[in-house]
This record gives sequence, C-alpha cells and structure tokens, in this order.
Amino acid sequence: MSRRCKTARRVGAAAAVAAVLLGPPSLAAQRAGGPAERLGWLAGCWSDVSGDRVTEEHWMGPRGGMLLGGSRTVAGGRTVAYEQVRVFERGGVLVFNARPSGQAEAEFAQVELTDSAVAFENPKHDFPQRVVYRLRSDGSLAARIEGTQGGERRAVDFPMRRVACAGGG
Repeated sequence: MSRRCKTARRVGAAAAVAAVLLGPPSLAAQRAGGPAERLGWLAGCWSDVSGDRVTEEHWMGPRGGMLLGGSRTVAGGRTVAYEQVRVFERGGVLVFNARPSGQAEAEFAQVELTDSAVAFENPKHDFPQRVVYRLRSDGSLAARIEGTQGGERRAVDFPMRRVACAGGG
C-alpha cells in the first residue's frame, strides 16, 4: 500500500472518529439553541373544529434553523383555504414566510420571542400585518392574525388543540 493511501486512511479514520464524537454540524447548531430551536413547542399537529369547518396546522420541529408548516381549512367537505409556511433564521432573527392559497408570498419579521410565544410583523403587508402563536398553560395553541384592513383594526383568532398527526393512508 502506498504512503498516500495510508495517510488518506488515517485522515479518513480520524474524521470518522471526530464525526462520531462531535456529531454532525446541524446537531451542534441545535444544541447551541438558535432562535428557531425555541419554537419546539409548536411542533406537531393542531386542530380547531367549529361546526362543519375544520382548520388543521401541522408543524415539523426545528431542525437546521428552520421549521416547516402547513395548514388547511375544510368547510362543507371542501378545502376553502391552505397555506405553506417556513419559519427560518436570518441574521439572528426569525422570519415567518407564508404562501397562502390565492395570495402572494409574504414575509414577517420576529418582534417577540419567548419560551411559549412568538410574534411576527410586516407593517407593509395588506392584511394581516401581525402573526402571533402562543402556547397556553393548558397545552392549547392560540394563533392570531391582526392588523388594519380598510382603515379598521381587525383580528382573527384560531384557538387550536393538539391532536394526533394522521397518517393519511
């Protein structure tokens, strides 16, 4: 075996040991506790049922500085709204990026972050200008959008309970 192969083998073995001891960078970053990691309480499946109207939100937990989520509202057996959402870190601040059905993509910047609440704002957006998620002491989720529309203050609450995530199969 050539000297170059032996050296490469030793370097490869050392790298493998380091990877096992240190873990992948994403795990190290998670342990460091960036802002997205503080939203672990949002992960999972949430639902609000009101008559024949069902609103569901599903959130993947924080990983790699990002959460991915989606929602769907079904009324009368038809999907009437849906949304794809990313919450990610930019410059040490969380950004809420929403792609709602029938509307343009919009970004909202974090203005509040605690161990049980997060609020995002975009004063230039039509409606809403503010998006809020709060974990209540009973384990339920209070989601809220608010802002000004047509010159009037408006708010829409989405009270949700944690539910089992359906397999869909």
